[in-house]
Amino acid sequence: MNKKAEQTTSLWTATADIPAFPKLMGDIQADVCIVGAGIAGLTTAYLLTMDGKSVVVLDDGPVGGGMTGQTSAHLSSALDDHYFHLESLHGADGAKLAAESHSASIRRIEQIVEAEGIDCGFERVDAYLFVPPGDSTEVLDKELEAARKAGLEVEHIANAPIKAYDTGPCIRYSNQAQIHPLKYIAGLAKAITKYGGQIFTDTHVTQVNGGEDGHVETEIGAVVMAKAIVVATNSPINNRFVIHTKQAPYLTYVIAARMPKGSATKALYYDSREEKEMPEDVSPDSYHYVRVYSEDQTGDVNEQVESTDWLIVGGRDHKTGQGGDAEKRYAHLENWARMRWPLMEGVEFAWSGQVMEPVDGLAFIGPNPMDDDNVYIITGDSGNGLTHGTIGGMMLTDMIMGRTSPWQTLYDPNRITLKAAGEFLSENLNVAGQYIKDFTSGSEVESIEEIRRGAGAVIRKGLKKIAVYKDEAGTAHYLSAICPHLGCVVAWNANDKSWDCPCHGSRFDCLGMVINGPANTGLETTAEIEQEKIGDTI
Repeated sequence: MNKKAEQTTSLWTATADIPAFPKLMGDIQADVCIVGAGIAGLTTAYLLTMDGKSVVVLDDGPVGGGMTGQTSAHLSSALDDHYFHLESLHGADGAKLAAESHSASIRRIEQIVEAEGIDCGFERVDAYLFVPPGDSTEVLDKELEAARKAGLEVEHIANAPIKAYDTGPCIRYSNQAQIHPLKYIAGLAKAITKYGGQIFTDTHVTQVNGGEDGHVETEIGAVVMAKAIVVATNSPINNRFVIHTKQAPYLTYVIAARMPKGSATKALYYDSREEKEMPEDVSPDSYHYVRVYSEDQTGDVNEQVESTDWLIVGGRDHKTGQGGDAEKRYAHLENWARMRWPLMEGVEFAWSGQVMEPVDGLAFIGPNPMDDDNVYIITGDSGNGLTHGTIGGMMLTDMIMGRTSPWQTLYDPNRITLKAAGEFLSENLNVAGQYIKDFTSGSEVESIEEIRRGAGAVIRKGLKKIAVYKDEAGTAHYLSAICPHLGCVVAWNANDKSWDCPCHGSRFDCLGMVINGPANTGLETTAEIEQEKIGDTI
């Protein structure tokens, strides 16, 4: 990989101008309070505002600062879990509703882009699904039949339009799309405020309370009173157990490299799954996903507008906190892509994002389980976060406005999909295995001196697990290694310089500040740890 690549910085973050919003400093009242300013939260806010509701959006970072900026930004009704699999879990009617809802979400994004004049590179493209070299094409036959039954425009063709590589037989899905996600988010945010909605950033929510006196509490004590509350934080911070037993966190990796203009056909590309020979820490459901994005480059007013084509390639997933060696994953993606698009230039951006995988392939959208009926969640993106987030906004707007959504049952967070029992058991056994590992494992290093500057490791001190980060100046920072969500021991992520929970996907920066739920507080820096002055010997 090009050593100049901006590792952990996404192409979208580097090329978007995100509007700034103030911090909430005092109490406020609204019809609806939305926690999370990514695509799910802002779509919900926009649609509710257009329906006449007063809306307040809160986020503990900037607008679009979470997983929306880490996506590959495809808008697809060609779903990662495949329609023949969804049909086996949810029946033919369920698969048809899934196709209908994702297609409708793409149309809604297109309508919003046109209505608000958002310059975000929205473009309709086709998608192509093929298999790895030497694999059976049976999966394509099954998917073609199921996708047609679900109502999608699909056809079997001889090969995908990749000039230097023969994919062999593939499926073409018509009327898919792509977008610059953060430019779209910026446009949504501006439209929300134009129509009277309020957005507050750098505002950490500490408590969500439903019922007649529904309100959201923040870290500085400011309170938002609301008749309805939507938690759209990728992984819900207000649900301790139920949802987190029904979805699992995975990290996925993405690279972006320039291509000579016009040398690659604009489309979305997928292979059906990873090759047979895989490292143990790569998800067996992992695959590659590709898109080609054109970015307009503007200079002085007298200069002509130029366009750069970007090849964006992702995959090589693994369970959060249970994999490593991001450099090898990025190198794999580059080598895989270069075999198929040999004109790609050096990789300039490389980043990872967290995907929440529901056990039955579809998001959880609706009332939060075991909560008051005016508290809602949007989670379980399943690798299709932009469309699932938009579906969430459409559905919850209908529900809050008293309308019935045709997709309400399909995405119900309380649903139990009996045919997904095997996946449910597998994922929860994996979590149980992490707790056993936490109890039996020792220190990852023999002394603090072994930890390199800018790196971290978990050590054992008696019965305690301590997360140690050594900064670039060589100063060691000691934290509790216990995730405050449900007590799992975190693991060091060298790529993102974060502490990641291998059980339910909570993530913390190198100094222990929470950056991704379900945990809603950081790793503890206890007085006891500070007083022990662990020293160099463990």
